[in-house]
Amino acid sequence: MNKSKPKREYYLDSIRAYLMLLGVPFHVSLIYSSQHWAVNSQVPSEWLTLFNDFIHAFRMQVFFVISGYFSYMLYLRHSPHHWLKLRLERVGIPMLTAISLITLPQFFILKTWTTKIGDWSQLTLYQKYNALAWDLISHLWFLLVLVLLTISGVWIFHKLRQNAQQITDYSELNWRKLSLFILLCALAWAAFRRLVFILAPQVVGDALFNIAVMQTLMFLPFFVLGAMALNYPAIKALLIRPVAGTFIGSLLAFIAYAATHVWSSGSGRFYELDGIISMMMGLWMTNVVFSLGHRLLNSHSTRVTYLVNASLFIYLIHHPLTILYGIFVVPQINNNTVGFLTGLVFVFGMSIIMYEIHLRIPVLRFLFSGKTPHKG
Repeated sequence: MNKSKPKREYYLDSIRAYLMLLGVPFHVSLIYSSQHWAVNSQVPSEWLTLFNDFIHAFRMQVFFVISGYFSYMLYLRHSPHHWLKLRLERVGIPMLTAISLITLPQFFILKTWTTKIGDWSQLTLYQKYNALAWDLISHLWFLLVLVLLTISGVWIFHKLRQNAQQITDYSELNWRKLSLFILLCALAWAAFRRLVFILAPQVVGDALFNIAVMQTLMFLPFFVLGAMALNYPAIKALLIRPVAGTFIGSLLAFIAYAATHVWSSGSGRFYELDGIISMMMGLWMTNVVFSLGHRLLNSHSTRVTYLVNASLFIYLIHHPLTILYGIFVVPQINNNTVGFLTGLVFVFGMSIIMYEIHLRIPVLRFLFSGKTPHKG
């Protein structure tokens, strides 16, 4: 246990905040994309579809690398028991708060003003449970995954700490080897998902199975990679040193990712292939984002500090605001690009106003951060 705080790495704070805030343009653009969502414009936009696909293809993979890095950093400063308690409070309390105060009202908005849920009275008991599970977890799925990764982190981080003094320092690791490892993880994930689909096809449509099992398994390698980057300087150096191959690989992976969406036409025929491609793109984009962030964002900024502090709250609250915008405003704007930009202004503006209001109410500050206010 080491109580000393390492030197602040501002670029990682910045990247984490921006990745979280990208959830706003992601969901606003989803309205105007060819993807079927809770609310859609009358005519989809090709450029906003590509924009939406691009964000979706890499954002959360990079986020979980950073999450693993900071989670392990915190682990090294506390006992395992205290670390687990601290992490579960900071992740679990905002998740439960958001389910009660955000996604539950959002469920009734969807049920009343959209056709997403369908005729509630005609649904079976299981269909009602599954609809509730999807819509109450909703955009909070990553918090549930973080809870599960945190619990698994007790064992994973214990092993990492034990292995820290071993001779192996991963100085021989390169992008070819790392890419092969993630590819093998992706293939194993795809094979498991396909096996479940063959043996029990109804299970792959279950909300909790998709999030608690499949999403957790998909992002586990990235979470571990982040922790290993803190444990082994050679891995961290690999991630922040720009490599032309990862930039090119990211572009090619995105072309393949977008192509699978066009070919599948929303049927899900290429679901496993889609997952494999996004895992590879997520790995390579980690190098793109980390190397550019290390060069351009590695300095203190009060603006970035504000965004870091506000990013989780803005992400939690933006989803119902986006749905309300889609229901009441989108039909009034004929131009998709204008509608998208107007939506960004509306959702970001309202989110920041609500963030400032919640800062002035101590109980809300605690519920949306899981952090006990400092005394004095």
